[in-house]
Amino acid sequence: MRRGMHWLQRLRVRPATERSRADVPGWVLITLMSAILVAGLLAIAGPALEKLFTEAMDQVKPGA
Repeated sequence: MRRGMHWLQRLRVRPATERSRADVPGWVLITLMSAILVAGLLAIAGPALEKLFTEAMDQVKPGA
């Protein structure tokens, strides 16, 4: 019981900066993986999305 209380007390005493910096590599990895996923999807679906956008813009009548 005393050992658990000591651990809890150490968590309270530690500055928030030490706790928040511990997970920076995880956030960097998540951000990098997200960017790669978006780039991959854009490379695959880019031409189809461009065609879809062009067709939609061609249907818009100016001055309407």
